[in-house]
Amino acid sequence: MAKNHCNFMVKVLALVVSTIFLELLPSTVLAQTAQEIARKAFGSTVLLVMEDANGQSLSLGSGFFVRDGEVASNLHVVEGAARGYAKIIGQKTKYDIEGITAVDPERDLVVLKISGARAGALAIGSSESVQVGETIYAIGNPQGLKGTFSQGIVSSIREVGTDKLLQITAPISPGSSGGPVLNGKGEVIGVSVATFSGGQNLNFAIPSNYLKTLLGKAAPAKPLAQVKTAKASILADLGGRSSEGVVGSQLTWEYTMLQTGQYAISLRNQLRENLKNVYCLVIFYDAQGTPIDVVRYQGVIPAGLAKRVTSSVDGSVQRLTTPQWSMSPRTKVEFRILDFQIAN
Repeated sequence: MAKNHCNFMVKVLALVVSTIFLELLPSTVLAQTAQEIARKAFGSTVLLVMEDANGQSLSLGSGFFVRDGEVASNLHVVEGAARGYAKIIGQKTKYDIEGITAVDPERDLVVLKISGARAGALAIGSSESVQVGETIYAIGNPQGLKGTFSQGIVSSIREVGTDKLLQITAPISPGSSGGPVLNGKGEVIGVSVATFSGGQNLNFAIPSNYLKTLLGKAAPAKPLAQVKTAKASILADLGGRSSEGVVGSQLTWEYTMLQTGQYAISLRNQLRENLKNVYCLVIFYDAQGTPIDVVRYQGVIPAGLAKRVTSSVDGSVQRLTTPQWSMSPRTKVEFRILDFQIAN
């Protein structure tokens, strides 16, 4: 009898251990490395380029597939655009944006119909289960640098009226807006949105549960021009909603007898808000390398206008990139806006 009882207890103990193991197994299996998360998410994340009716670029942003042929992003990325296209990270093909299938102006969310694009949708997780201190990953295209992957944590969960925002430490720069914020299982728990408050660049994400609700309201695609802005936004208390639309262009050399490498560029503010403290990275390409220079303009650039800003590099950069006495470089020059602030 004692032996049978002992065997029975061993079987019960084994059953309990097996049950506990099976309960713990899903979280272990679903946990992924940062490399795995990046590799899977890149194929579902896009660069968005928005244009006006004349085909001029208005802004850059990010988005990600939530359904077959549909991409989620921030509303402010497409605001004011007449048309646009998407490029999947790692691919060169441009996919036209057919229109908008769902929009939530108050929470700065939009769902876009993408013509001909086929990519796997990212799983949408529950933002209600997100905890402060949790590791997260943000994917986007800051300054058009496609496929930028950054790690951080949830630093706070902010109450904004009756809504919530996730404050995160993962960097968000112009061009990152609309990109996915993922948890350790590779699930979307937020949508990146770059905002400004009191002159400080803060990093926030719109919780994924708002996106889940929006996906349940999808309708046939409407033209981009019909998008409506919100009178009251979840971001209203955090400063300017838009973080794209500042561009550098038109570099010309200011010649002196010593050829010191002094130049001037145009910084154009395409936003509806006045700006200040603009940092622009200027990259001069030549056969020997890529000299760079950071230009800072501290004055105010009014909405819709441009300012000529002067700076200088070593005279060798001018000689390597430009024929003598020419006003413009003959090699490639890139401009990337690093940071700016909304002027109060």
